[in-house]
Amino acid sequence: MNQDIRLFGAIAVRPAVLSLVSRFETATGFNVAVKWELNPTVKKQIEAGEPFDLVITNPHLVEDLTALGKVRAGSQVAFGRIAMGVAAKAGSRALDIGSVQAFGHALKSARSIAYASDGTSGGYFSGLLERLGISDEVKPKLVAIPGGQTAPAVGRGEAELGVVPVTSILAAAPEVMLVGRFPAELQSYIDFAIGISAHSTDAEAARQLSEFLMSPAVDGILAAKGVERH
Repeated sequence: MNQDIRLFGAIAVRPAVLSLVSRFETATGFNVAVKWELNPTVKKQIEAGEPFDLVITNPHLVEDLTALGKVRAGSQVAFGRIAMGVAAKAGSRALDIGSVQAFGHALKSARSIAYASDGTSGGYFSGLLERLGISDEVKPKLVAIPGGQTAPAVGRGEAELGVVPVTSILAAAPEVMLVGRFPAELQSYIDFAIGISAHSTDAEAARQLSEFLMSPAVDGILAAKGVERH
């Protein structure tokens, strides 16, 4: 009986990675036990002793965990990146966010905007409002949503728009639609990397899962879910 491979990953990659895990299990006979949290929480929990075999989170967090002796040195590989996008309830009127000006206008015109207050994307969005000089106008409309629930909250009508990684918006269909990605000048890709635990109970199985997730054969599946390879 194979022991589970414990995969601990960031919520933003969950929709894309889950679609691959079942394929890996079928191909190898391994079982993969998955756990998902916001990026900062992934790091905190591993620091506190959370057992794992493979982690997928921001590259700098994998580097920090390597320095702490939690991730095996030399095991880090770049997984991919996810663009930021705007979500709306399915069937909403079309919205132009193709230029910086149109994007700012859409945010100022929205009644309410959901965002992941504790996640990487939420931190970037808060800074972006300051950069665009519309923070005072938009901040009163912001609705802070806990980890992984931003897009579904838009689907439930808790906010008119949502600002969240594209993977989460695509995964919330059909209740939610992708209005569009941030304009190129404002786009911030959230990068993700894979690391293998320095204390894995089955380092060979973890390595096989890492290689599978990095395989060019799954690039198309990842792209359809919103993860871009570099």
